[in-house]
Amino acid sequence: MNMRILLPTLGLGALLLAACGQPDVVVNSDTGQTSQTAGISVSGTGLVTGKPDTLTLSLGVSSLRPSVQQAVADSAALTDRLIASLKASGVAEKDIQTTNYSIYPEYNYTNNAQTIIGYRVTNQVEAKLRDLPKAGATIDAATAEGGNDVTVNGVSFSLEANQQLLVAAREQAWNDAEGKANQLASLAGVELGRPTSIAETVSAPPVPVPFETRLAADTVSTPIQPGEAAVTVTIQVVFGIPTA
Repeated sequence: MNMRILLPTLGLGALLLAACGQPDVVVNSDTGQTSQTAGISVSGTGLVTGKPDTLTLSLGVSSLRPSVQQAVADSAALTDRLIASLKASGVAEKDIQTTNYSIYPEYNYTNNAQTIIGYRVTNQVEAKLRDLPKAGATIDAATAEGGNDVTVNGVSFSLEANQQLLVAAREQAWNDAEGKANQLASLAGVELGRPTSIAETVSAPPVPVPFETRLAADTVSTPIQPGEAAVTVTIQVVFGIPTA
């Protein structure tokens, strides 16, 4: 007859520690905290920059008219012309997306009285422009189609074709993490083992464009300056500590 002996979790842990001796200590170089797990836990960061290859443009029309029907009709016509202009400038259909559509009344408040002045229809789209040298001309052509009802909410740059930058940032992050682990192992007087766990986080936030460079109606073409975009890779690595 087989018998099973169940030990309380705390008691079993104490027995294992007694049998195996003192456990190795994980030293986290960022927090300074330690835990009873065999290994050295570190983080590493790599950051590289490159020239953006994509401009994301948020624009649309906002039409205020005496009636809902007229506001809807005019907004639709202007938005169609605006989108057609984007496509004519080489923006792919898959890179144009509606992001907001709303209808609401607007009022005039005078002498404690509320008077309706019309209905506003707002239609916003987001477009990705991949031909950056033509970005200024593309924006000008699209906004011209919107006329006085056009709205430009902003533009931002991003780096979508970033595989080479990722490789470089990942290598930097690894070297950073390994250097920390080697130093900690040396200070602790232990040998650094092989990595037992690796986790990666990639960050490539869009680069916003200052307002004054978004739209310049008094110039021949809207000036667009891409600048640089950053790609950051952060890794969390646990290196084992070989036991004797």
